[in-house]
Amino acid sequence: MKYNPDIHHCRSIRLKGYDYSQAGLYFITICTQNRLCLFGEIVDDGRATTICALNEYGRIAEKEWIKTSKMRSNIRLDVFVIMPNHMHGIIEIADGRGTMHRAPTVEQFGKPTSNTIPTIIRGYKSSVTKQINILRNQPGVPVWQRNYYEHIIRDEKSYYQISEYIQTNSLKWQDDKYYV
Repeated sequence: MKYNPDIHHCRSIRLKGYDYSQAGLYFITICTQNRLCLFGEIVDDGRATTICALNEYGRIAEKEWIKTSKMRSNIRLDVFVIMPNHMHGIIEIADGRGTMHRAPTVEQFGKPTSNTIPTIIRGYKSSVTKQINILRNQPGVPVWQRNYYEHIIRDEKSYYQISEYIQTNSLKWQDDKYYV
């Protein structure tokens, strides 16, 4: 089929006019393919709270998220949670001096730039997918939805609201838009 821009297009998740060339904070949400509850289940932990009890696949997703920040000196993965069918996290990218400004995502198609949000997410999703597919003996089967949600954290108030949301996400599972 010949390329038709009216049919074959991807809607950008990037904020138009925003300078993505500097460091900063981002809130990220990544969903599993078809929102399949692949990583575990929400359970009552016996202390009047609920948690996501991670299974083998969920532990891979958790381990790889932590590992991602250890691979890059200017990346810090802040608060995060692995839920049954998605994950939330805050990525902090510092400039070369360790100073926070804005988070970079400048990339040209086919020319990935290291330490950008798309590159970090791509590497994370790829590593998790590869390991899970080896365990379930299903090479090439998607684990994640094609895209992800990102939100630029612009101030301290927003940071604390998002952190609270992430930390209490399992408590609100029944009301969560990703709950299936």
